[in-house]
Amino acid sequence: MRTRYIAVLSLITMGIGFITTLLLPDSTIVQLLKGGFEAGLVGGFADWFAVTALFRHPLGIPIPHTSLLLKNRDKIANSLISALNNELLNKESITQKLKQFQLLKVIGSSVTRLVRKRSNRVGALNLLQTLLTNLPLETIAPLIQKGITSTIRQTDVKPLAEKALHTAIQANWDERALDYALDQGRAWVSKPETGYMLGSIAQQKISEAKVGGIMGFAVQAFAGFMNEEKLGTMIQQLLLSGIQDLIQPGNENREKLIYEIRNQIQRMSDDEELLNRGKQWLIDKAEHSDSGEFLLKRLEDIRSSLLASLEKEKLSGGKKVVTAVKYIVRKLQAEKEMTESAEQKVLSFIVDSVEANHYRLGLLLKDNLDQLDDRELVRMLEEKVGGDLQWIRVNGALCGFIIGLILTSIQWI
Repeated sequence: MRTRYIAVLSLITMGIGFITTLLLPDSTIVQLLKGGFEAGLVGGFADWFAVTALFRHPLGIPIPHTSLLLKNRDKIANSLISALNNELLNKESITQKLKQFQLLKVIGSSVTRLVRKRSNRVGALNLLQTLLTNLPLETIAPLIQKGITSTIRQTDVKPLAEKALHTAIQANWDERALDYALDQGRAWVSKPETGYMLGSIAQQKISEAKVGGIMGFAVQAFAGFMNEEKLGTMIQQLLLSGIQDLIQPGNENREKLIYEIRNQIQRMSDDEELLNRGKQWLIDKAEHSDSGEFLLKRLEDIRSSLLASLEKEKLSGGKKVVTAVKYIVRKLQAEKEMTESAEQKVLSFIVDSVEANHYRLGLLLKDNLDQLDDRELVRMLEEKVGGDLQWIRVNGALCGFIIGLILTSIQWI
């Protein structure tokens, strides 16, 4: 260590100077120099003793109050731990520093700078592709299937049925379903082949009717007068007229039909046995192996689609990544309340985590100190602060020399 050599050299210089003045003829200058070298030698030795006493026993002699660091290593370690826990890493200081840091703003600026480079964007897309490719869908799919089944088992279907009923009535889904069914029925009845089919059925049923007397004669006369086409056309007109009446809002029969539909739905929502059967049907479907295969295939399709999109985006240089990041940053800047709330939550989490675990840093510090033997500890401290301490010896010798000159001069006066 260079400073140690300088300190030793200063002490040797004072010693040689003092011995030299003893051998020179007595004169005023010699006496003055002798006083200076003598005081410098005493000061150099005193400071050497003081500096050495911090780390070890001077000359290996166990003089009291020496080797201070080794004798007090536990006190020093505990003091460092106490300072670390109570002063350097206390909640108030961490909170103040983090508030000045503006976490989300710094993160947003850093991410924006990163995505400006094409290589960073492509690298991020490559990372996403790798993560998606290595995603174990064969393991994830059964977990999702199990989660869906568990959710169905734990769900009380009666409140859901009641809520669905209320929503259906509020949104007029029952009327919409009825109108859809009537539209489809009108389209089916209007077809020529439907009229022919209805006429054929009516003709057959009339011929099969067993009615005697005058009524039978009238029926047979009607059947002989009407053919399949005429019967089909007549039935079509009757059905279309009835459907048209049901389609009209406010129609009495329509209101009765909607009322009956709602009553039937209400009964279904109150029928616990029916609801339980429906719930069990859903559970059986969710647990079936076909559902697992279907879910796995859908996940694989989603992954393939995402990988293709990422590859396409990578070929374009990841321009959409820049657009997405800028959009998110602008959105966060616009939503100041949401941003501040999120930042406070993040900061609170960090502060609470540090406060709850900062004692572990103290334990880590103590463990590391305990692993060092005395020789390693002294060597480490001398490497870190020994150089500055050696200057105390140099200053002691020089100050002693100057003070010796001054004191010798005072004696003359």
